[in-house]
Amino acid sequence: MNSHFNAADWLVIVAYLGGIIALGLWFGRDQRTVRDYFLGSKNTPWWGIGLSIVAAETSALTIIGVPAIAYGGDLAFIQMILGYVIARLILAVVMVPRYLQGEIYSPYQLFSDRLGLSARRTAGGFFLLSETLAAGVRVYVVSIPIQLMLGVGVMPAILLFVGLSLIYTFFGGVKAVIWTDAVQFGLFLLGGLFTLCYIPTLVDGGLSGLLKTAADAGKAHWFNPQFSWHEPFNLWMGIVGGTVQVLSSHGAEQLIVQRVLACRDVAAGRKALVLSAVMIFPLFLIFLLVGLMLWVFYQNHPFQIVLPEARPGIKANDFIYPIFMITEVPHVLRGFLIVAILSAAMSSVSSALTALASVSTMDFLRGAGGGRSERFYLKFSQWSTVGWAVLLVVVAYLSREVAFVVNAAFTLRGLTSGALLGGLFLAVFGKTIRAPAVIAGMFASLAVMICVSQFSWNENVAGRIVTQKIFWPWFTMIGAAVTLGVARILNFLGKPG
Repeated sequence: MNSHFNAADWLVIVAYLGGIIALGLWFGRDQRTVRDYFLGSKNTPWWGIGLSIVAAETSALTIIGVPAIAYGGDLAFIQMILGYVIARLILAVVMVPRYLQGEIYSPYQLFSDRLGLSARRTAGGFFLLSETLAAGVRVYVVSIPIQLMLGVGVMPAILLFVGLSLIYTFFGGVKAVIWTDAVQFGLFLLGGLFTLCYIPTLVDGGLSGLLKTAADAGKAHWFNPQFSWHEPFNLWMGIVGGTVQVLSSHGAEQLIVQRVLACRDVAAGRKALVLSAVMIFPLFLIFLLVGLMLWVFYQNHPFQIVLPEARPGIKANDFIYPIFMITEVPHVLRGFLIVAILSAAMSSVSSALTALASVSTMDFLRGAGGGRSERFYLKFSQWSTVGWAVLLVVVAYLSREVAFVVNAAFTLRGLTSGALLGGLFLAVFGKTIRAPAVIAGMFASLAVMICVSQFSWNENVAGRIVTQKIFWPWFTMIGAAVTLGVARILNFLGKPG
């Protein structure tokens, strides 16, 4: 057990875990059909769905990783959020009417409407593979700081928040996930705001002195108009790369799209996406400022816990915010901040489980036909969440034992996003495109992106040779361009006559 916690801290943590499960079970009662289970009966208010969208994309690794970016660098990551906002507005106008013109369960149904079952299953397969690996690795990586905070082993930490997330996901489906996500969003937002207000009370000169120290050290720098394919973050990465990236994650990946599909109509879907656009910028700004303040604080205060070494998927700086929580914050409030991390971890797990279960059930099993009863599909949906939870634990375990699994999973998620976005664009707007060309384009995109991810070059920077690589914000754009280009060329070559 963690010696930095007292009984009051543990009471807060246990009360939260029990309360969030009870809340999920309450909101998820009366599940009778797959429509109830995967679409929440389409009666969830848009504002709850909007908050859930933000919670689903904000994993515990984001909560600790974004402050680490500012701690080790500056505020330039905020330029990426510009694209995150732009993409949501584009999706609200262009894609929401297509998602909600009928009753669909995943964006991959749009593939079958024009291209047939094979294209639908290819897209669904891309998502299942990448999300299983990525979510499993997220489980492992997040368990490392949770292990540090709770004083338990890595595997008990993994089993703890996967198991608890599974309980309310199994019984409550997407409605339970949406409402627990909305509550969890509030918790980690409040946690960030508290930290933002608390750190200035610990440093000489208060808030003004803290900001001056940060500015003098260049930590407040946020704007970089210089285009580059490599690090550091710049304006073009945000406006172009960030926009295309979120067009994929929020438009072509079931993890987020499943929430938009639960909206009752187009107007509600648009409001939900716009609300998430409004909330995402201040949320990331808060945690970047937390990282800036932590840097100032630790210039004159020693770490009370030795900073752990970096591991695959997690940098040493990622431990700084958790260490601050468990050593510098007063008791009880300390418990609430740990709850903020746990809430983000559970939100990302439950979101992955419902997304994986819905695609495997609706795009593969039910999509193939067979005429089974509604009760059969509901039971299959529920038990498939158990199967996916077990698989996430297995991937997390392998991630602990084999560093290659971590690297492969993080890479694969970025490499498939362009293929999914390009494929969806062709399925929706490619009026003369044929399924074999789209499928070939998606696989070609994956192959090219594997090469891109390994490509590097040497560059002279201030008199020294630096090895550069294409930075991850550009991956989705490049992958989508390859999908579109290859599919169009093959479609043209395959035309009769």
